[in-house]
Amino acid sequence: MPVPVRLIHVGLGGWGGNWARSVLPTVGEVEVVAVVDPHGPTLDAVVADAGLDPSRAFPALSQAIGAVDADGVVITSPAVTHVPLALEALEAGLHVLVEKPLANSLAEAVTAADRAEELGLILQVSQNYRHYPAPKLVSRLVNDGAVGELSAINIDFRQWDNDEPAATHRHYAFPHPLIADMAIHHFDLLRMVTGREAVSVYAKTSSPTFSKYAQEASAAIVIELDGGLVVSYRGSWLSRGTPTPWAGEWRIEGESGEIFFTSRGGGEKEDASGDVVTLRTPGGRRARPLTLEESDVYDRAGVLREFARAILGGAAPQTTARDNIGSLAIMDAALRSAASGRAEPVVLHRPATKENRP
Repeated sequence: MPVPVRLIHVGLGGWGGNWARSVLPTVGEVEVVAVVDPHGPTLDAVVADAGLDPSRAFPALSQAIGAVDADGVVITSPAVTHVPLALEALEAGLHVLVEKPLANSLAEAVTAADRAEELGLILQVSQNYRHYPAPKLVSRLVNDGAVGELSAINIDFRQWDNDEPAATHRHYAFPHPLIADMAIHHFDLLRMVTGREAVSVYAKTSSPTFSKYAQEASAAIVIELDGGLVVSYRGSWLSRGTPTPWAGEWRIEGESGEIFFTSRGGGEKEDASGDVVTLRTPGGRRARPLTLEESDVYDRAGVLREFARAILGGAAPQTTARDNIGSLAIMDAALRSAASGRAEPVVLHRPATKENRP
């Protein structure tokens, strides 16, 4: 087995702590050589829980870089810090894996992607929903023309997350908790399974009076893809309907049939137990369930393994920063549309100004 890829892990609170305890220890291709968090108690808790050497714990990335030999950095800190930390790591000659969203603006994302390419380093975004068997199979089916010319795509995401005390539940304070924190996954899957880029987006958000979210938690969105294909997306953190798996429920209609799929329903286990793909063709009374490929890693572990193998000379990650700009651009257009009340074009780079920041 090759020598493990040596990683510095930055950002250990909440989701980052889950990475430290539940993901990084499960991938044999990597070794955590340092952990970083500015909050002392958070840092100490992860060191203790993960059985790490306290001498390899630091309050700042710069200190860790100066103290240990590393090949890459995993960034799971708040989104506003993603690009500054990524650029710091890249300038130190380190490859970077960063949680989604890559950046808070397209201008930031392009800056980071450009710099990674200039330095010849990997900058990968953790779009973990791609690492499940259902979307992988659906991407192949669509590419192979299993239902002919596509005519419509309908996506539904339904969850209820409104019971916790407003003052203590961090998710309620997330900026744009549906579009930026959740729907970005679905936008990325849309590009994956269709192989198309988006052209325009019209988004209408809503905030019922009972919502504890500071910003919109529900939205209806129409996305036009290359070639005129129209996608209908409905998502909500405030739905009392039957909850969907995290990847949502998808119906992809074509000239000669319909593909239905859902994915990432395994919850905390991050397994493929909730993945389902069915194919309905003309004359068929029932949709036919299709067999999915098994893997020994899914979700974030799949992302991390892809990152490690790329560093070791394997194939480039599928969600490089450059590629991920296409997903971020849909998110950006949706936020602009929700604010303007108009359909907005999907553009891959806009100058950073006060007027165009979501």
